[in-house]
Amino acid sequence: MWRELEDMEEKWQNPSQKRVLARVNMFNLSKLEHTLRLQPHLLSLPINEAVKGELESLFLDKVIANLGLCISVYDIESIDGGFIFPNEGAPTYTVKFRLIIFRPFVGEIISAKLKESNADGLRFANARAFPCCPRLRNHIRFRVQNVKFPEIPKEQKESKPFAPMEIIGSLVSDGGLGPISWWV
Repeated sequence: MWRELEDMEEKWQNPSQKRVLARVNMFNLSKLEHTLRLQPHLLSLPINEAVKGELESLFLDKVIANLGLCISVYDIESIDGGFIFPNEGAPTYTVKFRLIIFRPFVGEIISAKLKESNADGLRFANARAFPCCPRLRNHIRFRVQNVKFPEIPKEQKESKPFAPMEIIGSLVSDGGLGPISWWV
């Protein structure tokens, strides 16, 4: 239903330049195209508002494999179509839009709030949502070593929830990583 548009490749003749640019930011803009069926009750709204609301409900807080976690609909570039297929009663549009995607690069240092710790590893919440205070011992900094997008398992173990995006990190460094309280 969606596909990433590859117009960025035309701008860089050297593939290594494209890779370097892609690794510079933790948050990236990704251009996507999606075929969207707009429910009839939304037709009373302005078309941009209705389409943006549907895109947000489809993509926000979800992981797109090999792309990252969708944070926000940045803008809508075009809305084409509006065809009503027989026996449907709802218009179908082809929408080109950009999403803000979270995908940290290898070597990046992330500050986060420790949410959970168990035998499988550590789970974090985004530290930007919390005030940074040295007295809080559960704030931590780590260096990203790898970002994985595992395949969806055919059989799901009930004890372990599936994570569509895994960020592997390390606390080993010359200094500054680990609990923030160590360095204050």
